[in-house]
Parts: sequence; C-alpha cells; structure tokens
Amino acid sequence: MGIEVGGLLGLIILVLDVYAIVKVAGSGASTGAKVLWIVLILLLPVFGFLLWLLAGPSKPSYA
Repeated sequence: MGIEVGGLLGLIILVLDVYAIVKVAGSGASTGAKVLWIVLILLLPVFGFLLWLLAGPSKPSYA
C-alpha cells in the first residue's frame, strides 16, 4: 500500500509543479525572474512550489 500512496503523492506534486511552471511562463515577470522561479520549482519540487504559491503569484491590486 505504501507504494501506491507514494506514487499518488508524487503524481500530485508533479501536476502542481507543472501548473506552477505554466503560470510562471505566462506571467508578465521579467525573463530572469521567470527562469529563477522555474529553476527553483524544478530543483525543489515541494518547497519551490510552496514558495511560489506564497510569494510568486501577483495579487490583484485594487485601486
């Protein structure tokens, strides 16, 4: 049973990382910032995603 749970968790992490990378690539950030976020997400899949989730997506500005 442990292999199935680990495989499912790995799949979920993969899907979330791909989602984050697509959002970063389509963002209006500079090329350097995009590369930095993508490298961070690829090298540290869980921590990089959580860091991007907290600091990466821009919040809508209300004027």
